[in-house]
Amino acid sequence: MSSKIYFGNNNRFSFKRGALSVASRLHHKIAPKHALKTARRLFLTPAKGRETNPVPEGMVIKAVPTKQGSMMTYKLGSGPTWVLTHGWSGSSNQFFPLMEHIAEAGFTALAYDHPGHGKSEGKEGSIPAFLNALDGILNQQAKIEGVVAHSMGGATLLESEHPSLHGKPIILVAPVLKYWDNLFGTIEASGYSMKLFKEVIASVGQEYNVRIEDIDPFVKLGKRQSPVVIVHDKGDRFAPFGVSKEATMYDHVTLVETEGLGHGRVLKSDPLKEAFSRVAGPLI
Repeated sequence: MSSKIYFGNNNRFSFKRGALSVASRLHHKIAPKHALKTARRLFLTPAKGRETNPVPEGMVIKAVPTKQGSMMTYKLGSGPTWVLTHGWSGSSNQFFPLMEHIAEAGFTALAYDHPGHGKSEGKEGSIPAFLNALDGILNQQAKIEGVVAHSMGGATLLESEHPSLHGKPIILVAPVLKYWDNLFGTIEASGYSMKLFKEVIASVGQEYNVRIEDIDPFVKLGKRQSPVVIVHDKGDRFAPFGVSKEATMYDHVTLVETEGLGHGRVLKSDPLKEAFSRVAGPLI
């Protein structure tokens, strides 16, 4: 979601929220087609993330074709492959420190930029677009060892039914498990026209021929048969920690709690590296 829209952290009246509410509803009433086009650009255009991590020595960078267009991939190490999938307005660059850890442990780390993110093709992003990219990357792997997914990348991963994922361990980092609750709550807090936002959702569903309302990462998590480890910071302001805590109701889910790392810094943290080492285990 673009950072252009105003998001509040509480329900108190805000002039910006009030003005946005009036403006978006009036726009929708006067010029519905243009309003929908504007709303799609607002909600489906990711913000460009900062690439602050240096490229590790030996990294192989390559664009690969997928159903969603050309996706830029980043490969480091040798041995069994772990796939890494980032979240909204992120990029593979966020994974570089973890990829070095994975490679040093004797594995191959394979990350990629989602549509409209990093150096991949596309201008818009959505879970269906993310899913096309993920499945396209998985299609090109003979076999994978497991997956590390951050934020919305985790929600996408849980929606995938790709056969290479069956029985494979998953590490979810700061996942958005109750996707719709989180998303609708954010839009309502912004003051933006909910009717117009729902039209955006409907247009995406029509474009990809999917039932958007069937997306439910929390339920899909419960149906997974393989072990899942969640690494989540208690103070995360973007993905509710309490939902990850609730997910431990499933016997195959383990939660690693962190403090002071937020939504992004946790990706280069020792607790995440330690969680990977425990899940991956020693190579025989």
